[in-house]
Amino acid sequence: MAPDLARAIVCRPPQDGRRQWKLEDIEVYTPAEGEVLVKIIASGVCHTDLGCGSFPDGVGFPVPPYPRVLGHEGAGYVTRVGRGVTKVKPGDSVLLSFAYCGECHNCRNGAPGYCAEFTPLNFCGNPKAFGAPNSKESHGIGGSFFGQSSFSNLTRVQEASVVRVTDLVKNEDDLKLFAPLGCGIQVRAGTITELGLARASDKVAIIGLGGAARHRGCRTIIGIDRVEARLDLARSLGATHTINTSTVGEGLEKAVRDITDGSGSTITVDATGVVALIQQGIEFTANQGKMILLGVAPMDAALQVALVSFMVTGKQLLGSMEGGVRPADYVPRMIQWYRHGDFPIDKLIKYYKVEEFEQAIHDMEEGTTVKPILLW
Repeated sequence: MAPDLARAIVCRPPQDGRRQWKLEDIEVYTPAEGEVLVKIIASGVCHTDLGCGSFPDGVGFPVPPYPRVLGHEGAGYVTRVGRGVTKVKPGDSVLLSFAYCGECHNCRNGAPGYCAEFTPLNFCGNPKAFGAPNSKESHGIGGSFFGQSSFSNLTRVQEASVVRVTDLVKNEDDLKLFAPLGCGIQVRAGTITELGLARASDKVAIIGLGGAARHRGCRTIIGIDRVEARLDLARSLGATHTINTSTVGEGLEKAVRDITDGSGSTITVDATGVVALIQQGIEFTANQGKMILLGVAPMDAALQVALVSFMVTGKQLLGSMEGGVRPADYVPRMIQWYRHGDFPIDKLIKYYKVEEFEQAIHDMEEGTTVKPILLW
């Protein structure tokens, strides 16, 4: 069968430190065993996409060689299924999340985000996932990023990455809105509810924006950011206090302790990956509190931890991969929270035509948009 033609954002090697992303025609092959062909209508943009499309080959995550198609927060409709697929059928509405093997210890015990094969399945992908019309790329175009490569309006998706939401969405507008639930929003929410196990009595500090603590009824929610507009948004999402790191200087720990009556935050989440902020976060976390890392730091970054002090305070340092959740279970929960008015994801997103992807990226990097969604 001849390949289908599609439009995709194709990433090529950066030049003079600048990303080389361009909308191009590509070829999409028939889904193989265990794959689903999905017509993408909306794609969330994540900082991981930027990191994996901004550096020369061999730097950062082990992604396929350039050219490559990224994107890992897709929403759309199943058009065709490969042999052995049982989760969905043509016509189903789906959201796309990360890939996992389903067989390792963590997958079998409800934590596929910590899959033993997470890196090869999500980052290494397939260097020949797509073709190029007129053989412009004789070696193919890389894809299957997070099992999906949803920066294409038609893409082959690993069955594990598919979450069926046919019975949960009312219309296409719903499907577009929910596009980023499969990664960015899921990660932040799961970090609070599943890894942090937040309760109403908790004092939560979030370095970088997040909104799930409100859903858990936490009595103290501290939003920490350097962009005042994002702090305004944090307050609208339920933050009881905010701290602007651009004005507080070295006094961040004192500011948090003043808000928490000296105890510190019982749950601290870093969504920035900035080592200096993580280091301070460990310091202002309360005794027996949890410090949870979900922002991606530089690959060679390291922390300095005074081991005896860390031990006697009983603090925990945790890493959050995909919020520690199983998407097939957690995505429907987030949709229900939104329906009940407890999870205002509509305040986090901004829609852009796919032709405006450069503006969407600029706005996200500047902090004026939290979660851009590209519409195909």
